[in-house]
Amino acid sequence: MNLVFGSPGRYVQGPEVLTQAGTYLANCGHKAVVVIDSYVLGLIRTRLDHSCAQADIELHYVTFDGEITAEGIAGLRMAASKVDFDMILAVGGGKCIDAGKALAHTTGRVLITMPTVASNDAPTSKNYVVYDAHHQLSEVGHLIVSPRYVLVDTGLIVQAPRHFLLAGIADALTKKFEAEQCYKSGGVNMFGARPALSGLVLARECYQIIRRYAEPALAQAGTGEVTVAFDHLIEAVLLMSGLGFESGGLSIAHAMTRGLSKIPGAQQQVHGWQVAYGLLVQLVLEDRDAEMMGDMLSFYQRIGLPRNLAELGVQHIDDSVLMQIADPTLKAPHARNFASHSGDPLTCAELISAMQALEGLTH
Repeated sequence: MNLVFGSPGRYVQGPEVLTQAGTYLANCGHKAVVVIDSYVLGLIRTRLDHSCAQADIELHYVTFDGEITAEGIAGLRMAASKVDFDMILAVGGGKCIDAGKALAHTTGRVLITMPTVASNDAPTSKNYVVYDAHHQLSEVGHLIVSPRYVLVDTGLIVQAPRHFLLAGIADALTKKFEAEQCYKSGGVNMFGARPALSGLVLARECYQIIRRYAEPALAQAGTGEVTVAFDHLIEAVLLMSGLGFESGGLSIAHAMTRGLSKIPGAQQQVHGWQVAYGLLVQLVLEDRDAEMMGDMLSFYQRIGLPRNLAELGVQHIDDSVLMQIADPTLKAPHARNFASHSGDPLTCAELISAMQALEGLTH
């Protein structure tokens, strides 16, 4: 099987990237559809307009305040079809980034992403998630090519509230352990290919940077001041995490979102919280020692991540609820990227036992 490593064309990070946006867009075309939510539009429009006017870039704003559903994407396509454009600039949080990807997928236009929060690694990734009307995952779309540019203005991101950054940290935290399992099990990465050692190395370094800088960086969130710790952490959460999971592969922690998204309480939580819980279950399945588990649980408690189902918002927990989580989890493609001690595929009973063991550790 071939090894595949994928990445955006160019990743640019700094405190004044928004004011330089026109320079980068000019390398991709002259007319852009900007997919953006109403709040972020008010926040950045003046600066983006000025930057793009200097580069002779024509902007057409299409506001997207809905959910990433088939209907929402169809509405976005309809709005964009009324203008002439040769590139798409997706600006904002995960929803607008994914909406921009969905539009790029159906139109074949060049995609540039500009995150205004670091709540997940969507800006660097080729994947986007589509939900149904009940906010349950219905499909995962895949762009043929990754974004041409990822423009990361840390001066914008540091203004965002702490909970956005915490979600991004949670999402990135899992990547080392998932890439290691994918590699160990002979699994496939997000390109359906042999995992790249480069992806694994990035995922491991991502974890080290998070453990070193998460707490000081979280203290900066919302202050407007970019420190060295904040800058390093954003690179880990957006770039290293994105490259690490796409080229290194995913495993149980992300597979668990398939089950958790069906459970009241858990389904309302952000992606990062779901996979953070999933990581703890994966670590139990790996038979991690008490010292390692204690260290991770202490870190979760300090920064405010869920350590059990109750903290994830699940109020009623019994065997039927655990089965509702386990069954869809093990049907997810990533669940196969796990090297069990027996060498056999994981069973629902083993996954339920791990969830129960985690409950015992945290109550």
